[in-house]
Amino acid sequence: MSGSHWTAALALAARLGLTPAEFWALSLREWRALTEPDAARRPLSRAELNTLIENHTSGDRHEPQG
Repeated sequence: MSGSHWTAALALAARLGLTPAEFWALSLREWRALTEPDAARRPLSRAELNTLIENHTSGDRHEPQG
């Protein structure tokens, strides 16, 4: 990312109310969710859902029966 891109990104972060520390603490995925409206509305892929489940459950998953 060039210097002008960083400047624009920081300016957008300021308009969103983020401090510089909050901006730099964001992951790329978090930044995209804040700045790309379609990214926030897009459904999770199966891989993203599985990663979310693995990272945020105790492992007591109930598998669907049928």
